[in-house]
Amino acid sequence: MNKLVIDVASEKIFLMIITKDDIYNITKENTKINYEKLTLIVKDFLYLNRLKLGDISKIYVNRGPGSFAGIRNSLSLVKALNLSKRIDYYCYSFDDFKDQKDIKYEDIPNLCDKFKIKKNLIKPIYLS
Repeated sequence: MNKLVIDVASEKIFLMIITKDDIYNITKENTKINYEKLTLIVKDFLYLNRLKLGDISKIYVNRGPGSFAGIRNSLSLVKALNLSKRIDYYCYSFDDFKDQKDIKYEDIPNLCDKFKIKKNLIKPIYLS
């Protein structure tokens, strides 16, 4: 069961794959061009780590607060993957994890379980 963590709400585009044995991650510049290429960035990242979309069982996407364009594009991508590949997703915010210190991206799946983040529910938090 491989998991993909996507955070485009922050200063950088961040992707992480969590497999049974390994954790892989990349960061990219947070630019308008990269927002538009987010699908290709994810595809290339999976390919680089010898995975396909069909190998991903769950996606965790940061819903904000943060960049409107980044959140909108990442949520659109995740919703499309849910519709086309039936990959379940969880929209988290670091604000959801009350009283947790030093949260690491690899902790996100367990924190979503612990704090009962609902599956396939989108409630974005945009900065003004």
